[in-house]
Amino acid sequence: MSAAISAEPFLTSSGQPVSTPLKDVRTVSRRMVGHFVENVVPCATLPGEALNGDITTVTRVCLELTNSMLDGRDLPGRTERVQDAAADWAREGIPIDTIQHAIHEGFKLGFDLLLADVATHDYATVAGIARRLMDALDMITSAVSVAYVRELRSAVSEHHTAVHTLTSALLGGQNPSTMARGCGIELADRYHVMALELPPHPEELDSSLDAQVVARRKLRRAQTELADRCGGKVLSLLSVDGGTLLLPATEFSDADLDQLVVHLSAAAQVPVKAVVLAAAPREIPRAAEQAHELVDIVQRLGGESKVYRPHELAFEYQLTRPGPARDYLSAVLDSLEEHPELLQTLEMYIATNMQRSRTARKLYVHTNTVDYRLKRIEQITGFSPSDVTGLCYLRAALLIRAHRGTGAAAAGSPGETRSFAV
Repeated sequence: MSAAISAEPFLTSSGQPVSTPLKDVRTVSRRMVGHFVENVVPCATLPGEALNGDITTVTRVCLELTNSMLDGRDLPGRTERVQDAAADWAREGIPIDTIQHAIHEGFKLGFDLLLADVATHDYATVAGIARRLMDALDMITSAVSVAYVRELRSAVSEHHTAVHTLTSALLGGQNPSTMARGCGIELADRYHVMALELPPHPEELDSSLDAQVVARRKLRRAQTELADRCGGKVLSLLSVDGGTLLLPATEFSDADLDQLVVHLSAAAQVPVKAVVLAAAPREIPRAAEQAHELVDIVQRLGGESKVYRPHELAFEYQLTRPGPARDYLSAVLDSLEEHPELLQTLEMYIATNMQRSRTARKLYVHTNTVDYRLKRIEQITGFSPSDVTGLCYLRAALLIRAHRGTGAAAAGSPGETRSFAV
């Protein structure tokens, strides 16, 4: 970034350039740095070598640039030095508001020095000084802001790459110890391994909008919330559909995890569902695999938005494991394929805790119709929904059917959520 100021006439007062009080840049810069220490609190905490070295040098550069603009001259190359300093300050963690405050304090002090030799009735000269100082301030603050933000983005990108690499190593079963030290990230002895499911945002289904753009915005909102809530303590791999979080077990309680998903749901504007297991670093690959298997079950069964623990899904998980029992139960309801109203009635009957009147109201039919359909289900399947044993078999069959993604359990009306959780 270089100054692009057209040649302008010198501003004079009493026959002298108005910039004269600032010409001794070494003396004025030292005075300004002393002013920063006294009036900009964070500056007082900086080490002496920083104040006497880089900060004084940059103050001098800013003064030279301001003098040139007051004199109507172009001074190329000076803003690059300011940008280099701003990038250094970003790396050192000096807050940008401290930097900008110091810049404005310097300009106020400089303005006072300039006005000391200007006659108060010389309005045109005072106005000219103010305009050119505003131009100089605009140029310097812009240079500082651009360089500072660029450096922060670079640092964030490097950290994101390091986190991505370390998380991939942990999930891939590699030894991450050396990599963690190289990234400056300390490994925890134990992690909460959380599998997340991010459902589509309603606007992703709007044909008038770009679904990919909407999905990326949803993801960015979730990532921002995650960064705000967890800082640099979380390792994550996320996509627009969900992903995996690794949170140090000593840093996050169960209540923290529950609240995290509540806040992620609010930020992403979708009902986030999650399953969490605890694991040591070497156990993370298997724990992540199990967590994603369980969150897939939750998604297929229409579970509510919350954090699930393995014991809450033990029944559903076992039913979905391959084997002759699952195959048998899966076939129990195949005979109802030609009777979708019977599948819908069975599903609603179980969802309403076997209350016939509520089932009838939900389906907009008479209670006698519900009774008739339940008897037909018994006749066709051989299991009675009114019998404890029969109900257990039918409910298990519905769970497997929902996990399989077929039939009435998977084909609910838009916006309707069905849950078969224990």
